[in-house]
Amino acid sequence: MATVYQTLTPGSADFLTSAFPQLVRSGASFPVTGLAYDAAIVEAAFWQIRAVNYGSGDLTVDIEWYAAVATSGDVVWAAQVAAMTPDADAQDIETKALATANTVTDTHLGTVGKRPHRAVVTVTNLDALASQDDVWLRIARNATGNTMAGDAILTLATVSYSDV
Repeated sequence: MATVYQTLTPGSADFLTSAFPQLVRSGASFPVTGLAYDAAIVEAAFWQIRAVNYGSGDLTVDIEWYAAVATSGDVVWAAQVAAMTPDADAQDIETKALATANTVTDTHLGTVGKRPHRAVVTVTNLDALASQDDVWLRIARNATGNTMAGDAILTLATVSYSDV
């Protein structure tokens, strides 16, 4: 039994034509690239992965983030998937719907605005996921429930799952 990990970078994200986070770059000693999710509107980014060696169970999505300016408050992250089996599914790929989102609320730990945080979303709504499926993952910052002002900058996401 092993865990499969897939790393998703801000630069590899894809977007719809509206309501998407801005790609930002900063850093004095090394480049820090991220997606700046607004506090007031729902913005989403998408990644496509293959469910290599997926066995069973939930997906875990670790979201690495920091606050652009805030030093307190809550950020509500949402993750959802759409899974398709090549050569088997009859669904139109362009009209395929995402499964219901799973969410997590992460609280800023205070003192420093650009302090790194990790939020963990357990994705239980798997859209009949099977090994080797093509999977589209949507990560959004929900506008409802957020109490942290300003942007939340996603710097990395990791999807993990069991191979048995």
